[in-house]
Amino acid sequence: MNIGMFPMSGIRVCDTELLQLGLTLPGFVERSKTIASLPSLGLLTLAGMTPAEHRLEYVEVPDLQQLDALPTELDLAAISTYSAQIDEAYELADWFRTKGVPTVIGGPHVTAVPEEAAQHCDAVVVGEGECAWPQVLEDVERGRLQRYYRSDRDGFDLADAPMPAFELLDISKYNRLTVQTSRGCPHQCEFCASSVVLTQKYKQKPAEKVIAEIERILTIWAHPFLEFADDNSFVNHAYWRELLGRLKGKGLRWFAETDLSVAEDDALLELMRESGCAQVLIGLESPVEAGLTGLELRNDWKHRKLPDYRDAIRTIQGHGITVNGCFVIGLDGHTTDIFDQVLDFVRETELYEVQITVLTPFPGTPLYARLEAEDRLLEPSNWKTCTLFDINFKPALMTVDELHEGFKRLAVEMYGDEFTHWRRERFRQAMRARLQAKEGRA
Repeated sequence: MNIGMFPMSGIRVCDTELLQLGLTLPGFVERSKTIASLPSLGLLTLAGMTPAEHRLEYVEVPDLQQLDALPTELDLAAISTYSAQIDEAYELADWFRTKGVPTVIGGPHVTAVPEEAAQHCDAVVVGEGECAWPQVLEDVERGRLQRYYRSDRDGFDLADAPMPAFELLDISKYNRLTVQTSRGCPHQCEFCASSVVLTQKYKQKPAEKVIAEIERILTIWAHPFLEFADDNSFVNHAYWRELLGRLKGKGLRWFAETDLSVAEDDALLELMRESGCAQVLIGLESPVEAGLTGLELRNDWKHRKLPDYRDAIRTIQGHGITVNGCFVIGLDGHTTDIFDQVLDFVRETELYEVQITVLTPFPGTPLYARLEAEDRLLEPSNWKTCTLFDINFKPALMTVDELHEGFKRLAVEMYGDEFTHWRRERFRQAMRARLQAKEGRA
């Protein structure tokens, strides 16, 4: 069979004022551009478990302006997308169906609303795609594609993870490639729309498989920049100490998402730096207690860690690893003071990088269900606003306009050239001082 794989790439923002700000505030769009340039690891993984007799084509679709340039001599079109792009994905699926091409869509969004997706495609994969993909291929060949495919009750075992088909990529188009070491996260934040939507438990991929994936990447990219595509990479410190010890000397640079517990392990931090860690992204969410209360569904871990935020950031950056601190603006405890509180916290901790987003009720999340029950969703099915920058809910302690204006003002102050340069120069100064102190001891 001829199989086309079509990730919907690019970043979407509806707020025209923020779009205009992005043109003048480079720091505001740096991380967004990075995310937009990441290949679809989900589709590459399915490609990796596709039998060799099938022909695969991987084509990214940044927009729908050049549909006629897409291949149509296909037996199956597999589409990957996020919520903000789902309307475009549906339009693409409808277009393929007019060409007589069977279509299948999977991912967190359609897992949450499979009946909606089924109106636009021939098949919907609900849950982890690896569980369903072999059956999808078999059914396409037999001409009996089912409407829904659902994950096994126990989910997919990452010990059976295939090698992603990195060879399908034109490496020149990317500034980093993704490798997954785990799925899920023990913290279970109410707003999280990542792999926790697909799987109910945290699971780890065997280190041998991760090493093999990195070795494969090294055959096509001599000195790659890797992004570990995990919700929370360093849950198991012993696992990572073993893995990173084997990555030293391979010429890698890499990025990962984690929580603050990594700051408690100096040996791990040293291994991270020695093996090429450039930056970690940490979901701080809020610099004040009110915003963190009740954020997690299990144990309020981040709320308990709040007193350690400042020291943890200094410890991590003191090891030469920059921290990208992430804040979610508009949490139920936030008042209009939050904008200055975030700015003051960033100035005090000298965070190298900052990511501010608006609280976003993604479909399938506990947050969406709660806000829907409280009649606080502005447009419950307007998925285009699921961008992390557009507002589609009623804040608890401020108005929608106050959140919009405050967020815009915070973005201007946070990502302006002067403050951005100051934060990064402070990190460089600290690193020079650390190096001089080390040389002095020697």
